[in-house]
Amino acid sequence: MRKVRKAVFPVAGLGTRFLPATKAIPKEMLTVVDRPVIQYVVDEAREAGIEHFIFVTGRNKAVIEDHFDIQFELYDTLAQRGKTDQLDRLRALQPAPGQTSFTRQQEPLGLGHAVWCARELVGDEPFALLLPDMIMHSQESCLKGMVDLYEESGGNVVAVQECDPAEAHKYGIVAKGAEVGGGFEITAMVEKPARGTAPSNLYINGRYILQPEIFAILENQERGAGGEIQLTDAMIRLGETQKMFGFHYRGDTYDCGSPEGFVEANLAFALRRDDLREVVESVMARLAGTSRG
Repeated sequence: MRKVRKAVFPVAGLGTRFLPATKAIPKEMLTVVDRPVIQYVVDEAREAGIEHFIFVTGRNKAVIEDHFDIQFELYDTLAQRGKTDQLDRLRALQPAPGQTSFTRQQEPLGLGHAVWCARELVGDEPFALLLPDMIMHSQESCLKGMVDLYEESGGNVVAVQECDPAEAHKYGIVAKGAEVGGGFEITAMVEKPARGTAPSNLYINGRYILQPEIFAILENQERGAGGEIQLTDAMIRLGETQKMFGFHYRGDTYDCGSPEGFVEANLAFALRRDDLREVVESVMARLAGTSRG
């Protein structure tokens, strides 16, 4: 059993749903309360034991690399002003030297292509894939639960959650087979099934553990929906020769790739903070009263 040491973060997207904000700022650097969205996802990977963080970037994404670098002037200023709490928080979030790598997706050819662009950095070992638009909250992180399942089952692991059956046509859906440890075998997988044909209401929520054989499949994968190289299509082919397992995640997931999900995430994470809850509840009550009026 090869340990999952590396994680891939595809961060090359343009974030057009957040224009004009994302004209100069990557969508992954938009903040939920006081942390960039990408920081939440990296923290989840670190909690799961990931040692090497691989970012697949695009144009105008250099600020992501800067965010995970040391800022000597800022650190020195905080130290001189005695702001040790803030300095300690920043240092705790800082990856160690050599733990981050960056590569470019030079063409917008879809998620499958973005994953393929990381092949040389991943090498011949299993890896985690975390979609940065999706941030999660639970007592134990989603990826940590997936790693635990992987160590029992091997193969490939996909995190899933329940959706409204009427909405299943919007997602990648899996069919549930026999239970295995803390998960289950996936017997079928379909991307955006036609209405009424979905094998379940369990949708893929943006967290994966994949074997490196996926890269050879992606290299020759024909373009699918939207003229892009679809990861789900490659996973279906991988499932013909390797086991696929599902991890049923039961925490909260916020889709920060949409304005409504981004607003929900900000409210949810602010309400969980002791220093913000009372203020946020007061503002929400006042605004709700104004709206009714």
